Amino acid sequence: MTVEVRPLELGDAAAWRTLFAAYGSFYETEFTDEVLDRVWGQLTADGSGIDALVAEIDGRVIGLAHYRSHPDTFTGHRDWFLDDLFVVPEARGDGAATALIERIAAIAATTATGGVLRWITAADNDRAQRVYDRVATRTTWVTYEMRL
Repeated sequence: MTVEVRPLELGDAAAWRTLFAAYGSFYETEFTDEVLDRVWGQLTADGSGIDALVAEIDGRVIGLAHYRSHPDTFTGHRDWFLDDLFVVPEARGDGAATALIERIAAIAATTATGGVLRWITAADNDRAQRVYDRVATRTTWVTYEMRL
């Protein structure tokens, strides 16, 4: 089985919706149809500031990654942020998560000078952290949220 990573396409709407809803469920969040429609619209709009990749095995979409770039005030370069990464449970361990991260890093490397790719995960998401520990450096930053 070979994992293929490519940009999200309009024809991926149904597969993306299923994957993103499952991603929400993984984090105990049920996305409404309104939220799914709004996020899909952002991902497919030119110049929205957020992009998406999908991972396929044998032509079946089995994973997704949403990412964006932003100015970094510490370096003056552009940094990158991986917002969402999800692979269906039956395909975990097949290299899709690593392939998606590596593709974003490659995109960032060809469009920016310097900078970093960052992401967060739940403290109890041990399986994902095993992948992340292999491909990146764990930081000591603590994340806070303020609902608006």
